[in-house]
Amino acid sequence: MAPPASAHLMVMMNAAKKAARQLLRDFNEVEQLQVSVKGPSDFVSQADLRAEATLRRELEKARPGYGFLMEESGVSGSGRWTWRWIVDPLDGTTNFLHGIPHWAISIALERRLADGAAELAAGLVYNPAANEMFWAERGAGAYLNDRRLRVSARREMAQAVFATGIPFAAATAERRLAFARTLGLLMPQVAGIRRFGAASLDLAWVAAGRYDGYWELGVNAWDVAAGILVVREAGGFVSDPAGGDPVATGDVVATNPALHPRLIDAVVEGIAAVRRRAGASAL
Repeated sequence: MAPPASAHLMVMMNAAKKAARQLLRDFNEVEQLQVSVKGPSDFVSQADLRAEATLRRELEKARPGYGFLMEESGVSGSGRWTWRWIVDPLDGTTNFLHGIPHWAISIALERRLADGAAELAAGLVYNPAANEMFWAERGAGAYLNDRRLRVSARREMAQAVFATGIPFAAATAERRLAFARTLGLLMPQVAGIRRFGAASLDLAWVAAGRYDGYWELGVNAWDVAAGILVVREAGGFVSDPAGGDPVATGDVVATNPALHPRLIDAVVEGIAAVRRRAGASAL
């Protein structure tokens, strides 16, 4: 049984549920939505924009003065924020537009510390189509609805199932090559690799033990911030390939503790192979 949610988490849950009601209506009438192209294989729909407006309104009403980092509208609010919302109103837009019920609302709350650094204080990933709400607060554990979450206990690569995001048209050739190299290293070692198309849910499923790990390069803070905290509070490890902050770098490796070094090694080798081939710098 989950403990009572904090005031911050109640605000996040209520905002997510309100935005979800409209998203579910739009999902059932998806063929009528207006869709714009942001870039190659990168879409934004009326559903994204309406959900973001609802989330902003509800979060701002409950906590005026907090900053925002949102997928569609970017950075807003005071640059001197102590608390900031990091919001993806619809993670998995391509799934949504194709009628695939694997998409989510992702909300993270970030706190700025006295030294200027920031830490994730709370995170929520909600899949309305499945009525699954993954949530966590720093130091208080991770939960799916009312059930406590723990990452998987698997220790052998041969038993592991990993998730990833396959680079699409907008990715650089170097990033596609790094992905292919990592994939080639992992495929002979593991039980399976999945690509479901929503980074926030990939991380939430790692926290729930459905996946044993997840990696992806070049994601945005709003895609992963909430899920990162959920994984950590479920007992998992999350870093970038160099051991740094994945929210800052956009490169994410998340697993249970036993498999983290092995997945890190494969991702690092993928990056290194590109650099050796190009004799060049970062991706």
